[in-house]
Amino acid sequence: MVISTLTNSVTQSLGNVTDTLSDAFGETTIRLGVTGLARAGKTVFITSLVANLLDRGRMPQLVAQSEGRILSSYLQPQPDDTVPRFDYETHLGALTARTPQWPDSTRAVSELRLSLKLRPNGLLSGFQGPRTVHLDIIDYPGEWLLDLALLDKSFADWSSQMLTRMESRPEGPNYVEMAKSEPADADFDETRARALTATYTEALHAARKAGFSDCSPGRFLLPGELEGSPVLTFAPLPPMGTPPRRSLYREMERRFEAYKSRVVKPFFRDHFSRIDRQVVLVDALGAIHAGPRAVEDLRQTMADILTAYRPGLNAWLSKLLLGKRVEKILFAATKADHLHHTQHARLSAIMEAMTREARDRARFAGAETQALALASLRATTEQSVTHQGRDLNVVRGTLLDSGKQAAFYPGELPEDPAHLLGPARQGAEGWLDQDYQVMNFAPAPLTLQPGEGPPHIRLDRAAQFLFGDKL
Repeated sequence: MVISTLTNSVTQSLGNVTDTLSDAFGETTIRLGVTGLARAGKTVFITSLVANLLDRGRMPQLVAQSEGRILSSYLQPQPDDTVPRFDYETHLGALTARTPQWPDSTRAVSELRLSLKLRPNGLLSGFQGPRTVHLDIIDYPGEWLLDLALLDKSFADWSSQMLTRMESRPEGPNYVEMAKSEPADADFDETRARALTATYTEALHAARKAGFSDCSPGRFLLPGELEGSPVLTFAPLPPMGTPPRRSLYREMERRFEAYKSRVVKPFFRDHFSRIDRQVVLVDALGAIHAGPRAVEDLRQTMADILTAYRPGLNAWLSKLLLGKRVEKILFAATKADHLHHTQHARLSAIMEAMTREARDRARFAGAETQALALASLRATTEQSVTHQGRDLNVVRGTLLDSGKQAAFYPGELPEDPAHLLGPARQGAEGWLDQDYQVMNFAPAPLTLQPGEGPPHIRLDRAAQFLFGDKL
């Protein structure tokens, strides 16, 4: 994907020179991008990660911590003055309140800097003083990440793709019928454009609610200050040969191109292209519950996401001349606490198989990838119960809707991921031999001991993969 212009490359290079000089003077900066699609738990991931880096009693798999080399950690002002600060204190307060609540979801770009002071190791460690590593965490909606794939598509290509996908999604056929009946070669009318956009946006929201992942353009779901603007007033239309000037089709096409140049490209230039390490959070259990079509849509989405990255090794010269490349990418299936630990390996295997195509692309370009199952904040406990003469491994937690305690058995994930991905690729309507359920749990009340962050599952392993080598 050719995204950068020469001007953008020079701008990035100036920032990269600053990073390189910082490294030379004993300070290392790691820019960690955190994203994920709807309900994947980005805000909770960042909040718990930061809390567990400030109080590291639950981080034994982070090697620098287990070796006792992290002397201190602290929050300090971020380097980007124009980017909103990630509201860590408010989010942590919601999770640790007497009646805890899940924090609000990500709706825009935000950033937080956590600095760690480390004791050096190696043969010359006795001659060196402590060094500092700055972890700049950049939080952004996963829906915006999907928009980067639009940069390589024409309006006609995007329209054909989305109209095809809409035919098999909730409320999608309503929009497809509306679009096909619209005289797109007639003179442009703003009222008709708004009606088409509104119907298409409703179909996107319905698709996301039903568990589908590719719902572009992403700003239609999270418009922010652009809501109601012409750059967000367009929708897919059946391709035309040579649409007349001033026609509905021609204006929709123009606005699609404006969306790419004025919304998507600035996001890439200002934020995304400067990321060193990336974690993509995935609600795999939610997709499995939604059915085979949602699983296949998620698999294709994960593969498409890699077209937006420029993965590879960050050699000093390539950073200076061409801008940074993502060195490591972690695909993490969240909400592992919704399963008994005996099924975690199966969820990890499903995640690995689901992202195989995406991870193969990244490896080919030189990036290191990994897939695992985690829970940023553990909301359940485990127990075994007897049901109809059969022992079941269940999880117990507080239901989000009713506030009642309940034991939950989601179903048995298959040992072979192909038993899920095969029917998904074939377009099956539902699972033949099993229904997989999900439950919405509220966060559990926390009683934290001094030096301990919130309880989690494999958050320390995720941290070690993402930036442990820099510590």
